[in-house]
Amino acid sequence: MTQEQANTELKLAKPALGTVSGAGIEVPTEVDASALRPDHIGKPGEFPFTRGIFPDGYQGRLWTIRQYSGFGTAEESNERYKFLLAHGQTGLSVALDLPTQCGYDPIDPMARPEIGKVGVSLSNLSEAEILFQDIDLARISTSFTINGTAAIIYAMYLAVADKQGVPREKLTGTIQNDILKEYVARGTWIFPVRPSMRLIADSILYSNDVSPRFNAISIAGAHVRDAGATAVEEMAYTLANGLAYVDELKRRGGDVEKFAKRLSFFFYVHMDFFDEVAKFRAGRRLWAKLMKERYGAQDPKAQMFRFGVVCGGSSLVAPQPYNNIVRVAVETMAAVMGGAQSIFTCAFDEAFQIPTEFSAEIALRTQQIIAYESGIGRSVDPLGGSYFVEQHTDRMEEAISAVMDEIDAYGGVIPAIEEGWIQMRLAQRGLERKQRIDSGETVIVGQNHFRHEGEQAGVDEIFRLDPSVANRALEKYQKVLDTRSQPAVQAALHKLARAAADDKENLMPYLVDCCHAYATVGEMVSTLKAQWGEFQEPVNL
Repeated sequence: MTQEQANTELKLAKPALGTVSGAGIEVPTEVDASALRPDHIGKPGEFPFTRGIFPDGYQGRLWTIRQYSGFGTAEESNERYKFLLAHGQTGLSVALDLPTQCGYDPIDPMARPEIGKVGVSLSNLSEAEILFQDIDLARISTSFTINGTAAIIYAMYLAVADKQGVPREKLTGTIQNDILKEYVARGTWIFPVRPSMRLIADSILYSNDVSPRFNAISIAGAHVRDAGATAVEEMAYTLANGLAYVDELKRRGGDVEKFAKRLSFFFYVHMDFFDEVAKFRAGRRLWAKLMKERYGAQDPKAQMFRFGVVCGGSSLVAPQPYNNIVRVAVETMAAVMGGAQSIFTCAFDEAFQIPTEFSAEIALRTQQIIAYESGIGRSVDPLGGSYFVEQHTDRMEEAISAVMDEIDAYGGVIPAIEEGWIQMRLAQRGLERKQRIDSGETVIVGQNHFRHEGEQAGVDEIFRLDPSVANRALEKYQKVLDTRSQPAVQAALHKLARAAADDKENLMPYLVDCCHAYATVGEMVSTLKAQWGEFQEPVNL
């Protein structure tokens, strides 16, 4: 048989559904109703929060509706934010370009080819002021997907609020700030693991005091999932990372009853509906028990597992791209059934380009239709008490705990990352997932099954990035350098360097001062690199 014939047979095959979920959990043909334990499930809003963290679900407050957005210059992104807010979005989700994520200024040769391509270029306070121009930070919740430079971007956000006259205590939102998953799944790390942990603890402890309604970390399984992890592993690695941050905060003298209330989590939602629902229910229950039993947290708010999601990611594909609208709708319903606090929905063209206004609006409307037309948000945990869902949640919890036990046996998350153990496991999972898709064992409609011969991917509208973006970013960057007070910048950076050398100092006040002086992201990162060096990725053969 030729490869062409094999491919034709693959496209025409009628695949079986099987009896094993995407997470590798056996789905029984008959569920044992006697296994249902009401005391184990609990009530919505009560420990162990299996059924959600609020007693009234979404009846009292809908999830925050966000769209991940940001591209080109601050001016262009500001226009897109206003467009989305005008069409019913209730929170901002800021995408930063790779130079900003990796700590390079636009002038750096490493940065120039990537300026504004996968997010907005944000090299200094002047750009942040433009990004949030005419947007009231006291009334809007802002999420930032940023990690290596998260503390700097958080400092910049505080500085913008100061400039706008918005009290810091009124700020709401989240900064991702989860460096551990960067080492294993995504790669926008800068500093070694341990000084990075210090910087994260600094930002969380500082935020607890000055912006108590702002989440200074969103412990993210999302990118681990897209890198190949199963739903079980995504949750297990995320909870293990969360425990590492809790340990670091306690080592720094943090009060678990205080800082745990502002810990949040972030996940991708993929297409196996019941895996996703069970993943969130199991994760919520596990985290509550860990916080209460391991760390002694007594305040229910310090036991709560609050999370946001992305519906999309690597589950979206380029072939037959309009099918992605259906995928995102299914995933959004799973997120709602799972009890998410914040949802952003990927646009159908996001598998191959920055979303257009047309595709971004459809993604936004998807959430609004589910919220206001489907009726599923009116019922509090509508799947609670289902024999299958409760059994699947129990099995998911057992599987997650088993992976976490493996990490503990290795010595914990930090040595497992420093020695490359988790990275190797994740690489293997990514390869296995690709092999299943390539063979057709995992069905992707329109990609490896149910395709037309000679079919070409295509959409009606193509997003094109303005080729002048880089030049405009460089011009604005130079203007900031020409107009700022250089002595003030040098004084602020010198104080930052001295503070970085003393591991008892919290660096956040110094970073805020640097931002107010219009020091750049690259300058602040270079100052810290001089003290800490850079992370060297382990090589395992």
